[in-house]
Amino acid sequence: MPRNKPAPTVRQRRLAGELLQLRADAGQTREEVAESTGINPATLYRIEHARTRPQTRTLVALLDAYGVTEPRRSELVTLNKQAAERGWLHTLASSLPEHYASYIEFEGAARAVRNYECLFIPGLCQTEDYARAAIRGTLPGATREQIQNRVEARMRRQAILTGEHPLELWAIVDEAALRRAVGGSQIMVEQMQKLREVSELPNVTLQVIPYEAGAHPGMPGSFVVMDFPESVGPSIVYIESQAGDLFLEEEADIQRYNLVFEHLRAAAISPDASASLVAKVAEEHQHPGRRA
Repeated sequence: MPRNKPAPTVRQRRLAGELLQLRADAGQTREEVAESTGINPATLYRIEHARTRPQTRTLVALLDAYGVTEPRRSELVTLNKQAAERGWLHTLASSLPEHYASYIEFEGAARAVRNYECLFIPGLCQTEDYARAAIRGTLPGATREQIQNRVEARMRRQAILTGEHPLELWAIVDEAALRRAVGGSQIMVEQMQKLREVSELPNVTLQVIPYEAGAHPGMPGSFVVMDFPESVGPSIVYIESQAGDLFLEEEADIQRYNLVFEHLRAAAISPDASASLVAKVAEEHQHPGRRA
């Protein structure tokens, strides 16, 4: 997906999946639909892969072609109208980068997330002070309001770990992320405590890749793999970089990053050993003079 193109919303992906399934159930090819509706096959492909949101008249023509009746018909029309909305983000979306807003929405709809971080504590595990220091440090040109909006968004994201249907989070972090004193020693002590608390949740697994592991497949950079309920659509890989943010949706990309994550799991120490290392690093942040 090109960097300068907004990612589809969760509702848009749901609608795309529904329309693709309806066409399959009707036993029609894209060419047959194009002949009966006048909709270009390329346009239909883009609609079915969430590359574009259909106009109402286009959606109605498709529903007619597939024989969709009430109340399902009205549900899909409503879903299409809501496809551009971003849930609780509507109060912050205008102040957040488009791709970051998309990422937050996808994260909120995911059933499972596999997150590898080489330099930062995962956003879902950050304290407010750590988040503010990290954002301020990485975005030197940001205004106080922009920083605060990002911090607020990051804190609100964390509710998905403890809700009625909590997100399954598997986080792997490089030891470097634990030792980098973002915001100073006291903030890091509190951050290590927060990291341990989050890792004790039944839906969260935390592993650390220690320095002793040497070179590993995660050194080129951080990434996130998000898995969704079937109604939302296939998995997505998210990559954030100085060159821009990317959403990867091709099956080959998903498989490649899943394989990398499996190698990282093997390189990392166990969750129990990781918790012990986090406690050790917290002690070192508390008493810098005791570091080896």
